[in-house]
Amino acid sequence: MRQLVECVANFSEGQQVDVIDQIVNAIDDVWDVTILGSESDVDHNRTVVSFIGKPDLIVEAAFEGIRRASQLINLDKHRGQHPRLGATDVVPFIPIEGVSMDDCIRLAQKLGQRVGEELNIPVYLYEYAATRSDRQNLADVRRGEYEDLKQTIATDEARIPDYGPSAVGTAGATIIGARHALIAFNVYLTSDNIDIAKAIAKAVRNSSGGLRYIKALGLLVDGKAQVSMNLTDYKKTPIYRVVEMIRREAQRYGVSIESSELIGLIPQDALLESAAWYLQMDNYQPDKVLEKRLL
Repeated sequence: MRQLVECVANFSEGQQVDVIDQIVNAIDDVWDVTILGSESDVDHNRTVVSFIGKPDLIVEAAFEGIRRASQLINLDKHRGQHPRLGATDVVPFIPIEGVSMDDCIRLAQKLGQRVGEELNIPVYLYEYAATRSDRQNLADVRRGEYEDLKQTIATDEARIPDYGPSAVGTAGATIIGARHALIAFNVYLTSDNIDIAKAIAKAVRNSSGGLRYIKALGLLVDGKAQVSMNLTDYKKTPIYRVVEMIRREAQRYGVSIESSELIGLIPQDALLESAAWYLQMDNYQPDKVLEKRLL
């Protein structure tokens, strides 16, 4: 049986093309690992690299990316809109084919131990790989960001890493885990008022009483107010429902949606379900799509 795992590594660099290229090349140099995509955002100062491969090889590729990032990125000099804890900020493993979530948890543990021991970088396990309940949610692990971690990691028991030293260098710490596929999705508003974006993000996200399976932040990106989101279960909270809630909330402030964007990849079904909903196609079934019949 073929075994495939996806890794969606987030690096705290989105401005220096040569640095980004070196990190991507370090991943791509691992045999039989395929880069699915690499997207950088200057304002977030962040790059997301998606790659896929066999379990052992995907761990090797992730390690090489983390190693190169630790050599090239200095968090003391990093500034960006997106929260971050380390040069390599987040590294999730996602089961694709022939592997289980438990398999991905073991990969996260294997990589975490190696990063801690060989690179001397503190590692926190999150989501399904979390060793404690207060580390399941990525935002909880990253709260306070790199600057706060530098001050507290040696004295706060809650900050003791799962692997590596209780000390932070300029590469910061890395958060490694296992999760299901999510959709990283941003909505731009017809406004430069970040307070509006923050208010809409608060209304939408689950943690403040909004939609289940939605994480959201209000940011200012490229001079525009942005609602930046992760949809952690698009089957239970579909993307069209999120868009319509943002549209309605925006109307309260006299603005509207200008555009939206994907970061990384999106499951085909998420787009097809949205198309069917907007077309009010009540008899839609996946097997009505021509391309699906041809597979």
